[in-house]
Amino acid sequence: MPEKTTPSDAATEAWIGIMRAQQKLLLAIEADLKQAGMPPLGWYDVLWELVRAPDSRLRPFEIEERTLLAQYNLSRLIDRLEREGLVGRQTFAEDGRGRWVVVTDAGRALRERMWVVYSKAIERHVGSKLDDASAKALAGLLKNLSA
Repeated sequence: MPEKTTPSDAATEAWIGIMRAQQKLLLAIEADLKQAGMPPLGWYDVLWELVRAPDSRLRPFEIEERTLLAQYNLSRLIDRLEREGLVGRQTFAEDGRGRWVVVTDAGRALRERMWVVYSKAIERHVGSKLDDASAKALAGLLKNLSA
């Protein structure tokens, strides 16, 4: 059977819905963080990945793989987080050229404060609109797309 080259109307509608929902939800959550005096969501994403990593450290390319941030933006963000005292850099023991990005205690504390706001935003913008069965079904469908 030949490969289908154009999406069905249903697939196209699904794509449009995903993109609109993503944009609307990200804008709403960013606004909630800003209103609470918190930094942007990208800061949370980097800090969260570092907190849950072995030894609370990752190489920059590992952070890039685990987040949605482009390499150029990520480099600038890591520099900013370092200036703010939220992360530090350590040289690889086996290779003096490479660097680990390591979360600091201040970075852990900021991530925890951000989570208080972020978790409420997730509940307000997603959880309050879907019952648990619908949320699980949606999560399963989205997992199929990212597999």
